[in-house]
Amino acid sequence: MTSFIANQWYVAAYAREVGRTPFARTVCGESILFWRTNAAAVTAMSDRCVHRRFPLSEQPSHLVDDTLVCGYHGFTYGADGVCVAVPGQRRVPRTARLRTYPVVEQDSFVWVFIGDPALADGARIPRAPWLDLAGWTAVSGREPLAARSSLLVDNLMDLSHETYLHGGYIGTPEVAETPISTRVDEEAGIVYVSRRMADAACPPFYAKSTGITGRITRWQDIEYTPPCLYKLHSRIAPVGVLPNADGSDPDAFHVEVVYAITPETENSTHDFWAVARDFALDDQGVSDFLAESNRTVVMQDVTALNALERVIAGEPDGYQELSINIDTGGLAARRMNAKLAGR
Repeated sequence: MTSFIANQWYVAAYAREVGRTPFARTVCGESILFWRTNAAAVTAMSDRCVHRRFPLSEQPSHLVDDTLVCGYHGFTYGADGVCVAVPGQRRVPRTARLRTYPVVEQDSFVWVFIGDPALADGARIPRAPWLDLAGWTAVSGREPLAARSSLLVDNLMDLSHETYLHGGYIGTPEVAETPISTRVDEEAGIVYVSRRMADAACPPFYAKSTGITGRITRWQDIEYTPPCLYKLHSRIAPVGVLPNADGSDPDAFHVEVVYAITPETENSTHDFWAVARDFALDDQGVSDFLAESNRTVVMQDVTALNALERVIAGEPDGYQELSINIDTGGLAARRMNAKLAGR
């Protein structure tokens, strides 16, 4: 029995990754092949030929117009996964078809549905519009994590670790010192965690990208939609600068940090990350700095979580875990994920 939450949409790739060269990515233990048709539509199908299970992502498998030719024995498939030709005979076995997956391109991501295709309602996909929206500029990447996806959720739901793990980049003492508020919207299936700092040091991540030299008002408002999408709404402004009464906020800098948390296997995860901003939109230097800095932060998390996975995997089940006030958001996320998994 796996721990994967089925009948859910997961991010499988960035839209920019999918082209006319088929490539495979494992999502929830399933190896899935992605490629674009001549009309630029993304198709997702099993990465295993029905004949002898040869990985269709391996050369010399290749596309011919909108058909995929297996590089082992030449079985040929249409974009719908149905085999249209086999070697040495005219009759194509009726059962010669690949499993296909519902797929949606949205907000720069390619989402794939894992589970019963009849339940694949695209309207249920959570949004991250800033990643592909006028008035915003985004940088993004993906890092492999040799740890279970639940550890990344725990990590992101408790940002107090920024003070200790990410000092010199995004962490300052105020992050760990400031209490959080947690709210759970059971009907919408969202966990909210908020930490608002009225007077905090400005970490290099924001000082160098915004140009602020003094102390700041810093808001961190988390919105997590289990099991797969995490959004951190960040507001940075000089101390005392608050939004206008009508909600407009022209004197602040806004950063949307997005993580798509996609299980690869039981003990490995695709860590998709993106940082969108509403300032210095055309400044490539700012983009390069944010991309490099955020990847450094992500890799610090990866190193820590990989170590934690090794510890947990080597310990007996049922070890005692201590939780405190800063864990309320993470515990709420665990509970919602367990409910989705039917546990």
